[in-house]
Amino acid sequence: MEQTNLIDVAYIARLAKLELTAEETARFSEDLNQVLAYVAQLDQWDTAGVEPMYHPLPVFDALREDIPGASLSNEAALSNAPAQEDGQFRVPKVVESAH
Repeated sequence: MEQTNLIDVAYIARLAKLELTAEETARFSEDLNQVLAYVAQLDQWDTAGVEPMYHPLPVFDALREDIPGASLSNEAALSNAPAQEDGQFRVPKVVESAH
């Protein structure tokens, strides 16, 4: 199998705060590369005349109307937050600098 896209599983695991063994990292890397290879097979199909969100059967919009309703107060939303500041959730930084 040709691996044109390599995924840094260890980096993704660190972002997700997961601790993977070397064996798990290798296995997930192989699994993800197999998924990418499968998705790459879709390039062989001509989709020029296919409209976005095409479905072979009639689809009826089952979504409810977007009507504003009651929501939590700021205090209620933050009541169980482990950390908050200035009326907002405080979370640790998870995106590393690209530099």
